[in-house]
Amino acid sequence: MTTPNVACSRCGRLRVAETDALAALAWACTKDNGTERWLCPECARTHTRDIEGKLPDEYW
Repeated sequence: MTTPNVACSRCGRLRVAETDALAALAWACTKDNGTERWLCPECARTHTRDIEGKLPDEYW
């Protein structure tokens, strides 16, 4: 299952721009009140503690 036209909710990077298939698989998806948001691997790595702590995005 692929999700076309996905952009990182933090930096705006496009998933379709990934040239490496493994990099495309490293994207993280979060759901907040039914809204699906995606994070590129770099943003997900940078904000791992915030994500695991379930901090609201405005605190990042």
